[in-house]
Amino acid sequence: MMIDIPSFQHVKEAHKRIAGYTHVTPVFTSESINKITGADLYFKAENFQKVGAFKFRGACNAVFSLSEEDASKGVVTHSSGNHAAALALAARLRGVDANIVMPENAPEIKKKAVAGYGAKITFCNPTLEARESTTAKIVEEIGATIIHPYDNFYVISGQGTAAKELIETQIGFDVIMAPVGGGGLLSGTALSTKQLLPTCKVIAAEPKGADDAYRSFHSKTLIPSENPNTIADGLLTSLGKRNFSIIMDKVDDIVTVSEEAIVEAMRMIWERMKTIIEPSSAVPLAAILEGKAEIKNKKVGIILSGGNVDLGRLPF
Repeated sequence: MMIDIPSFQHVKEAHKRIAGYTHVTPVFTSESINKITGADLYFKAENFQKVGAFKFRGACNAVFSLSEEDASKGVVTHSSGNHAAALALAARLRGVDANIVMPENAPEIKKKAVAGYGAKITFCNPTLEARESTTAKIVEEIGATIIHPYDNFYVISGQGTAAKELIETQIGFDVIMAPVGGGGLLSGTALSTKQLLPTCKVIAAEPKGADDAYRSFHSKTLIPSENPNTIADGLLTSLGKRNFSIIMDKVDDIVTVSEEAIVEAMRMIWERMKTIIEPSSAVPLAAILEGKAEIKNKKVGIILSGGNVDLGRLPF
């Protein structure tokens, strides 16, 4: 079955569509981290995006792409993470109903955030089957449009705007890096990078304990995530089909990193850049610290994916 794959043209359209709602996030550098890594690193701080993560870009584009008729029936997704909050806020900005299916054991801070944006939360058992069946029931009852967290045409296009902004505000990159979970950020990043900087390498990083994207990329076969185990809780999902298709076409490499390196990289950014990031955001820098990406003397862009971390459960 053929699936619709967005192009860079759709990223450009998304950027225009969401411009009035999203932040143009800052780009940070650190002389001390540059000295440690031997490279010129530029961090695109999506932890300063609305809802504290890049996810708002894609959710906003998806919601504002809906026809009036579809929007009137609302949107629905199942998520216990940043996508839930992002979709809830995007729906509120457009004045449409957001229905979020969350597992009963979702963190209290996430439940409060989603409720705070005005979404209707439906709790379910903490299994994928329960999440999907509960979502399907809501669609059947009210006709709401499902907005998948990453395997969605408009979500991917929206996520690509982060790399587009980064490339357009800095002159030339040799490498652009992003973390990979479901692949929404990585596939969007690859679309923008390969269009604007065709010779620039796109390298993704993933925890060893959740390495389905790494195995899928290197075997050229989509392998689902099974029992992932990592502190980077934003990277636990399996790659989407659209995402995998773009990644195989446009990404140069996917590497894996240890939990120890993730914690070290996270701490380094907190201490040396004075900015709060979540573990998932630290994964690309962790790859550099472990020597997994060849970046010596190169100009490297890194997407810091988000900053929603439970301050009561820090790993250091």
